[in-house]
Formats: sequence, structure tokens, C-alpha cells
Amino acid sequence: MNLEKTRIVITGASRGLGAALARTLSSKGARLLLVARGAQALDAVAKETGAHALAADVGAPGAALTIAAAAQQLLGGVDVLIHNASVLGPTPLKELLDTTDAEFDSALQVNLLGPFRLTRALAGAMALKGRGLVVQVTSDAATSAYPTWGAYGVSKAGLEHLGRIWGAELEGRGVKFVSFDPGEMDTRLHAEAMPDADRAVLARPEAVASRLVAQLEAAP
Repeated sequence: MNLEKTRIVITGASRGLGAALARTLSSKGARLLLVARGAQALDAVAKETGAHALAADVGAPGAALTIAAAAQQLLGGVDVLIHNASVLGPTPLKELLDTTDAEFDSALQVNLLGPFRLTRALAGAMALKGRGLVVQVTSDAATSAYPTWGAYGVSKAGLEHLGRIWGAELEGRGVKFVSFDPGEMDTRLHAEAMPDADRAVLARPEAVASRLVAQLEAAP
């Protein structure tokens, strides 16, 4: 895939991997719409990368249509959608027995229902033009049962399977779905989950972003 002028939406783009992806993709000439809740940090990344910015909570029920409308207005459509926004659920991490309905729901809203709504808002246009790619940033917590990671793990497992179902339903219509596990990164989310972790052994978001972008460039 030639990324120059490719129209890409990145959620969770104000920091961590999302911000690193914005920097790397902008250096390749991609046209970007960055989405995140924190307007001030998001605007700083957008200014640095020359991208468009939209402050929005992906987990809010009406956010998908707002993002889709902005993408059409600002980019003229979407070629690649990167679902990067994530929340842990309860912090400090808790066993499921101690997790409240609201804490569990917050992880599902951002990590699973938000991507479902946004994909639904954008994938139809991708199918009509016969081309599109949806990247879901996932985790090994989607496949391994880590104690206290229940809300996050369930939401990421659901996200991975959601992508498989989307892919099966849209097979033959040019829309591809990829799940990408970045591994353990030196990010605020990781620090919130594991505050005592040795940051020296964690991957830098910039290195992970380069790996994902290389996969995008290798895609047909």
C-alpha cells in the first residue's frame, strides 16, 4: 500500500501508540484525522503532524456518526481505519468478583462497542468503492486469561472476533480486517496497569508504530 495521500482515521491519537502512528504516517504523506478525548494533547499532535483533529469519546453512542461525518468533510472519505483507543476498565486492576457493572461497561463501550459503531459507519462506503482496511489494536489479554485483567481482556477478545465476523461478512468486497498486537509498550496505559514494571524492557511506541506502518506498506 502506498501511504502517500492515503486517508486514515486513528482513534486514541493524543498519546502513546496513537500519537506515534500519527507521526510515522504523516512522514509517509498520509492524510490523517486524529480522534481522542483529550483536546489539548490531541491538538498538539495534530499541529505537529499537520493532521486534522476531532475531540471525541469513541465510547459515546453518537461519536461514530460524528467521526464519520468529519472524515467525509475533512478527508473526503476513509481508506484506513485504525481502532487504537483503549481503556483498562477498573484501576487499580480488580478481579471480576470486585468489578462493578459500570467499570465493566466502560471497557466494553470504548474497546468493543465504539469500534463496532465506527466500523459500521465507515465500512459500507469502503465496500462500495471495493477497497478499505480496518486495523484493530488488540492485546495478548484477548487470548490469555490474566487475573485482574477481566474487563479489558473480554473487550479485546470481543474486538478480535468482531473483526473476524466483519471480515467474513465483507469477504469479496475489498474490505480487509487486521488485528495487531503491539505487545508491552512504555505508555501511560501500561503504567496505570502495572506501575512497578521495568520501563527499560518495554517497547517504545515509536518502534511499534514503525512495525505497524511497515505492515500497512506491505499490504496489497
